[in-house]
Formats: sequence, C-alpha cells, structure tokens
Amino acid sequence: MSGRIYLGELEELILLMVALIGTDAYGVSIATALEEQTGRVITISAVHAALHRLEDKGFVKSKMGGASMERGGRRKRLFQITTYGRQTLEEVRDVRDLIWAQIQNI
Repeated sequence: MSGRIYLGELEELILLMVALIGTDAYGVSIATALEEQTGRVITISAVHAALHRLEDKGFVKSKMGGASMERGGRRKRLFQITTYGRQTLEEVRDVRDLIWAQIQNI
C-alpha cells in the first residue's frame, strides 16, 4: 500500500459497508449491513467511532440528512466513501490478492 495510513479490520469492513450502501449510509444501516454480510454484531457506538476515524483519515465524507418522524425529528449523519477511500480499499484488496496467489493449497 502506498503512504503510511492503514486500515484496521473493523475500519475496512465499515468502509466496505459504506461503499456497498452508497449515499444513504448511516450508523444503523452500516451496522445492519455488516451483520447481514458477515454475521458479526457490532454496537452503534463502535460504528460511529470507526466512522469518525475514517472521516479523519479522508476515507469517507459526511453530511447531515433531513429530519424524520421515526427519529423524533432528529437528523441522520450520512456517510459516503471518497475517491481516496475507494483507492485505499482497492490497494488493500490488491495486496491481499497478491499474497493469496502465493499461498498454495492451505
């Protein structure tokens, strides 16, 4: 990978879920998608902490969505993967693919 910024496993999974969901990704939808895709249950606070780290690193960007009645009039913070985030995921995948290609018959 180029540069010195690395993704932890949880950050990578959450970034993948943001990419999978698209422009409507928010804390609960990300946690739900992660559980559906991996069977892994994660707290919403862990999702939010990872999202803040990912945003600080430039892998995602966020904006406030509209208020909704089911949220008591509160607004959601919506996340979207950045070009840098997508490039980073591709680099991670490429490194893993390169290593897996060198492993013979585990």
